[in-house]
Amino acid sequence: MDHQSLALLIPLAPFLLAGFAIWTKHNRKVEEIRAQNTAEKAAQYAAQNQALEERVRVLERIVTDRGYDVATQIEALRDVRRLEDRPGQPEGHA
Repeated sequence: MDHQSLALLIPLAPFLLAGFAIWTKHNRKVEEIRAQNTAEKAAQYAAQNQALEERVRVLERIVTDRGYDVATQIEALRDVRRLEDRPGQPEGHA
């Protein structure tokens, strides 16, 4: 490096350092916001997971309390819905 280049870089050094400090501070804030959003999403997923687990417990209780008759009832409801969804059939007539 020659003396002219060095003479140009020395006065620019404080500005380069200040720019680097600002950039570093900005990146730190971005990462903090990203971490906060991640924590909020994790809390939402945990709440959804807990709600789903509760629903599964209720379904398990229904199946075990009422036996396996539930599957037959579900299929019967599906059959009724298929009949109702047929095009060209007057309502009330299967």
